[in-house]
Amino acid sequence: MPRPLYVSDEVRALAPGFAYLTVEAHGLTNGPSDDISSGLLEEAGRRLAERLGTRAPQDDPHIAAWRAAYSAFGCKPSRTRNSAEALARRALADGGLPRINRLVDIYNAISVAHLIPVGGEDLDRIQGGMRLVRATGEEPFAIAAGGAETVEHPDAGEVVWCDDEGVTCRRWNWRQGVRTRLTEESVNALFLLERMAPMTLDELTAAGAELAEALQKACPEARIEVGDIRPR
Repeated sequence: MPRPLYVSDEVRALAPGFAYLTVEAHGLTNGPSDDISSGLLEEAGRRLAERLGTRAPQDDPHIAAWRAAYSAFGCKPSRTRNSAEALARRALADGGLPRINRLVDIYNAISVAHLIPVGGEDLDRIQGGMRLVRATGEEPFAIAAGGAETVEHPDAGEVVWCDDEGVTCRRWNWRQGVRTRLTEESVNALFLLERMAPMTLDELTAAGAELAEALQKACPEARIEVGDIRPR
């Protein structure tokens, strides 16, 4: 069973409609984007367009709930978009979704198809347990800038995912750091699907099951485990 993650009381109070589901995978085989992962992204874009109809992504009730959560901790959601909204906008734009690598393409496809934030972390690079907290502003966050790795810090009070070494994702699910991201060499991964009400728990479960199925098809020898929905 995937390890549970820690969500602070401060974050629970900020967004009582929040819940997450983890999918843990061991023995993955990653590599460059291919026809299969590209096909998943294209199909996800079609599913998104059918879901939205004439609406913009921000008008979907689930994205509107994420925008409200971002506003609650001091972020402007039109300038700092949650990952699902950002990907949805790219999926609907000319050029469509970017191709990163097979594993990232797979979880991005699930994110767009279900309009839910999904992240992927390299389990071998996570230090200790992962936590969702409000930042002090002192935590290190590794990014790539100008071709080199550098460190910045979150704003005080910002909601961040972090481990024992520092922040892994800023502004809840806005920007992932370079330290734990999935690369073509990654073999063990933790995927995180994050929901706000009014998205139902059944819909969250369905998104997690579809991700697990896609990973198993792409990596038949991998061991895939879906966790329980939390917090309860």
